[in-house]
Amino acid sequence: MRGWLNRAINAIDREAWVQFLLAIVGLALAFAAALLSTASREAGNLLAMAILASSALLLAGAVGVLTVPYLARRVAVERVKEALNYEVTKEGAVYLAFCLIIAVAALNTGNNLLFLVVSAMLGAIIVSGVASAMVLRSLEAQLELPMHVFAGQDYAAMLTVRNRRRFLPAFSVTVVPPPERRSVEVKWTWKRSAFVFPRETPERKPWVRWPDYSLSRIRTVKEVSDVFRDRVYFPYIPARHNIATEIDLRFERRGRYQQKGLGVSTRFPFSFLLKTRTVQLGREVIVYPPVEPADEFFEILPMITGEFESYVRGRGYDLYRIRDYAPEDSARHVDWKSTAKSGSLKVREFTREDERKLRIVFDNPAPGLANGDRYEHGIALAASLAWHFAGENADLGFAASSLAAGSDIFEFLQYLALVQPATGASVLDSLAVTGDYNLVFTARPRGTIPTELWQSSYFVFFSE
Repeated sequence: MRGWLNRAINAIDREAWVQFLLAIVGLALAFAAALLSTASREAGNLLAMAILASSALLLAGAVGVLTVPYLARRVAVERVKEALNYEVTKEGAVYLAFCLIIAVAALNTGNNLLFLVVSAMLGAIIVSGVASAMVLRSLEAQLELPMHVFAGQDYAAMLTVRNRRRFLPAFSVTVVPPPERRSVEVKWTWKRSAFVFPRETPERKPWVRWPDYSLSRIRTVKEVSDVFRDRVYFPYIPARHNIATEIDLRFERRGRYQQKGLGVSTRFPFSFLLKTRTVQLGREVIVYPPVEPADEFFEILPMITGEFESYVRGRGYDLYRIRDYAPEDSARHVDWKSTAKSGSLKVREFTREDERKLRIVFDNPAPGLANGDRYEHGIALAASLAWHFAGENADLGFAASSLAAGSDIFEFLQYLALVQPATGASVLDSLAVTGDYNLVFTARPRGTIPTELWQSSYFVFFSE
């Protein structure tokens, strides 16, 4: 029973019902004020008539400006929803104020000329709304995005607006982000509480404390990650023409960015209303982590390169050459026959085997094991090193949880773009020990790492 009641309460759009009831109350008060104004005029009380008539107009205007657009945006019919998505500009507010003043004067004096002026002014508002609706309904917008995008870099995208009308051009059009930038979820739930009487204080203990339930409201706001966040103005779009312009894009964080629509707005022709129509548009961009080299990148890269080359060079079986001994060479590679003949230390250098390659392993930690800044820094470092070795034409492999075998560099970057701390088995526990050299990013304690990985791996601990 309680679950059904919770679902019923959650299904109610409380804000819309509150706005609707306020509109009904406002219109009822305006109607009552208009009736009392008529009665005051018949009684000869001109001051009361003027006050009541002005109050009726003010109430009706407030309902029309504040409540009706909010309720109209919730209409299921898309055309009506788009046509009524508007805002009153400063110029429009001043214009409506003059309309109200002249209307009050017309009611108080009964001058027909003032009624004609008010009718013309209201007609101008209607003409403005119809003209702007005709302009917006004929427009289409497209957004072309780059294929690969990295965080922290500037990119150019192409925004195209097309006027489908055969004869009528479009004036003063602005492409903006969708009007609703946030997703709001409201849930009602029952929570355990206690009925206490009287209220407990340090000096007084309650007489009664009974178990109870309370109905609480949980309101969560989710920011929408839009691709397009600027405003682009087009003063004139000819009929049956496309106008394209480049826009600058920059994403500061990795992740998934979605563009579900674009707003096309105009103030044409009189700037009384700012009307916006939402054009449906499905675009998605996966923003890879930044690959710009940081200070730690230049500190780690020489050590990784040296250990990797040393490991690979000594793992082959075919002799490549015999050369002079270097301090970093292992003693087990000394060629004693050549040393005896030449009188100086000589070492054997073997060819690299084709199956030996560098494998980059990302061991995703559980929540709480790595703090946010250090976790993001580890992801950026892994992406930077992977991008560097891919540019050096190294034979790369990748390993991570939920990452398919044989993935390429862009699949690995996409994994890093969307990964979040998660519980589950560590990729190190199931990592096969092969001839590959591993570059491991992990937050696990050193004592829990398998022993066989230490000889063929370089570890980056991004939890420290």
